[in-house]
Amino acid sequence: MSIKSEMISLAERAKRASEELARLSTPAKNSILKNMARGILKRKKEILRANERDVELTKKKGLSRALIDRLALKPARIQNMAKSLRKVASLPDPVGRIIRTTRRPNGLVIKKIKVPIGVIAMIYEARPNVTVEASGLAFKSGNAVILKGGSEAQNSNLIITKILNETKSLPKNAIQLIGTTSRQAVKELLRLDDYIDLVIPRGGEGLIQMVRSQSTIPVIAHAKGLCHTYVDRDANLDMAEEIVYNAKVQRPGVCNALETLLVHKDIAKRFLPRMIERLEGVGVEVRGCPKSRRIVLSINKAGEIDWQTEYLDLILSIKIVNSLEEALDHIARYGSNHSEAIITRDKKAAERFLKAVDASAVFVNASTRLNDGGEFGLGAEIGISTQKLHARGPMGLEELTTYKYLVYGKGQVRT
Repeated sequence: MSIKSEMISLAERAKRASEELARLSTPAKNSILKNMARGILKRKKEILRANERDVELTKKKGLSRALIDRLALKPARIQNMAKSLRKVASLPDPVGRIIRTTRRPNGLVIKKIKVPIGVIAMIYEARPNVTVEASGLAFKSGNAVILKGGSEAQNSNLIITKILNETKSLPKNAIQLIGTTSRQAVKELLRLDDYIDLVIPRGGEGLIQMVRSQSTIPVIAHAKGLCHTYVDRDANLDMAEEIVYNAKVQRPGVCNALETLLVHKDIAKRFLPRMIERLEGVGVEVRGCPKSRRIVLSINKAGEIDWQTEYLDLILSIKIVNSLEEALDHIARYGSNHSEAIITRDKKAAERFLKAVDASAVFVNASTRLNDGGEFGLGAEIGISTQKLHARGPMGLEELTTYKYLVYGKGQVRT
């Protein structure tokens, strides 16, 4: 069978499965999700062994430590996979929910209700936990899902999808993994708009651009996360230090990690020396503007390219700004519409920042690392959309549904 024929067959199976999934009751879906979680925990040793093979192969290829961090699974991360499935099971089911009911003057009763999207193709890199989260969210929202993980996580994804598919009562072909690592498979998949309703790419800029340029299917993009934190002149500096440290260091290889720190000139001399000392103490390479380099001599020079770079690593660029407005201008020019934060005690400054910044999530006195489906109470996320249609920010169950109108009449015709 050719790759094209294989992708068509896979998509046809997903289409048929989506019809069955749309009819499943909420209790049935929740029971299956809980059994998925049990299966993941029961067979965690198999998952860890497969993941170890992936990590070893990736290290031999000399790929970045950020990618290895996203790829590597530990027992705690597997526990979180199971936890996310149980959390999704506990959430209200959006499918079938009535959004609104209208009675027209001619007697028609019109109900707008939530329904599944249908078939979702998820194309992603490196992170095996996405396999679980995407499967759980798609299933609970009544969608069939086709998964195409990165080649670096192939062993991990194969065993995870095998475990999920062996869950009792899970409809056949509800969750399918593209087994081949051929890039041609993705190209063929992206042309199957007769079967697939939505594509969600999650990964680097190259992947996103490729999917957008080649897909005949609607795409919701998870673009890069070039995230800023602005420390205002009226910030609590102890709070600012903890937030900046968390946003940069806690997990630097993810999209909501801090990449550029903006600091008001009035507090720069008090804040930057201790902040930079703490960051350098854990191996962060700091690159700064001329003003910041005069305050802390040890830091490297930041150039134009640094303001444009999503490092996904223990690297941070710093710029001292003269005002809140200058910080807003910098974010407007270089930001990626992902996650932006201000640290301040000035309510007017906070409100100005919230209204002016165009991003999927804007934070006051909190870490950008909190822009996450689990942290937002969504149970998990299938990605963080940085566009404005049809979803924005962490995508959970609600964002994996659409709607239709149910119209009840008593013989009405149009005059």
